[in-house]
Amino acid sequence: MTENSPFPEQSPAPASRPRAHERKQHKKRWPLVVLWTFVAVLLVGGGAVAWYGLTLNNSFNQAEKLAPEAVFPEPADRPEETKNEALNILLLGSDTRGEIGDDIEDIDGNRSDTIMVAHIPSDRQSVQVMSIMRDNWVEIPGHGYNKINAAMALGGVPLVIQTVEGIIDIRIDHVAIIDFAGFEGLTDALGGVQINNPREFTSHHGNTHFPAGQITLTGEHALQFVRERYAFADGDYSRVANQQLYVKSVIKQVLSKDTLTSPGKIADSVEAFAPYLTVDEGLTSTFLAKLGVSMKDVRSDDITFFTSPTLGTGTEGKASVVRPDWAGLEDIAEALRSDNLYEYLNDKDGEQ
Repeated sequence: MTENSPFPEQSPAPASRPRAHERKQHKKRWPLVVLWTFVAVLLVGGGAVAWYGLTLNNSFNQAEKLAPEAVFPEPADRPEETKNEALNILLLGSDTRGEIGDDIEDIDGNRSDTIMVAHIPSDRQSVQVMSIMRDNWVEIPGHGYNKINAAMALGGVPLVIQTVEGIIDIRIDHVAIIDFAGFEGLTDALGGVQINNPREFTSHHGNTHFPAGQITLTGEHALQFVRERYAFADGDYSRVANQQLYVKSVIKQVLSKDTLTSPGKIADSVEAFAPYLTVDEGLTSTFLAKLGVSMKDVRSDDITFFTSPTLGTGTEGKASVVRPDWAGLEDIAEALRSDNLYEYLNDKDGEQ
C-alpha cells in the first residue's frame, strides 16, 4: 500500500462487464427518484417514488428554493422557447464550502467550480450530460470576455444561465446548485462510491494518493478526487473527466439493486445533500417524482457524459484559459434545438 493512501492495492478491473440491459430483469420495475449532487451537481436515478414519497419529500424540502426572478434572466435576454418537451437542467457546483443559507446572496459572489447541462430528451429514454470547463473564455453579457466560472461572481445565477444559454442557444428549464460539502454526505450515505480510477495521482490538497484501478471513495476523499487538477499535466481536462467518472459511478451505485430496494439508503442519500442544495422553485419533489416515473426505463448505460468542444488552452493576459470550439458548439446547439443530441453524439462516436 502506498504511503498516505487510504486504499488497499487491488487487481485491475475486468476488461468488460455485462450491459445494464443484459442483467436479470425483475418483474417489478422501480420508478426513479431524481437526485441532485456535484461536480456538482447531479442528475441521478433512485428508487420507488410511490413507496418512499413522503420520506423523500420531507428530506428534499430541506433544499433551498429560489423564486424564478432570482434564477432566470429577463425573457428578452433568452433564446426562444422550443416546441418540444425536452428538458435542459443546469447543474452547478459552488465553492462556498459550507451550507448554502437562506439567501441567494450566499451563492452570489462565489465562482461555479463545476458547470454541467443535463439534457433529457422528449422521449425520456436517455440523458446526455455536458460538462463545460470552468476556464472556457467566453463573453459574459454586460462584462466582456472572461472565464465562464466568473459569471456567478459577476451576476449570480441569472448571469450564469444567460451566459450558458448564449453558448448553447437554448433555454435552461431548471437549475440545481450544490455546495461541494454535499459530496461528502452523499458519498458516505451510499456507503462509499466505487470507481475504476484510470490514472494514479496524489491530491494537491490533503496529499491523498489515489492508485489506478478499482477504489472506493469515502466522502472526504471523493471531494479531493473531484476537485484535483494540479496533479495533471492537462489540468482541468483530467479534473472534468474525474468529475464525470464520479457522477457515473454514483448513478451506477444508486441504480443498483441494493440501493433501489433500500428506502433507508435512498432517504439517507437525499437527507445528506439536501441542506447543501439550492434549486429553482419548479424543481419540487412532486415534479421530480413525475419526471422519475417517465424515466423509469433509464439505466446507467443510457446516460452519456461528454465535454463541450474546445480547441485547447491559451492565455489572456496572465491567465490560462480554454479556447471554445465555436463550430463544434454550434453543432451541439443545433442538436439540442432539434432534440436529437443522443443521435448526434452516437454519430460523432461512429466517426472516431
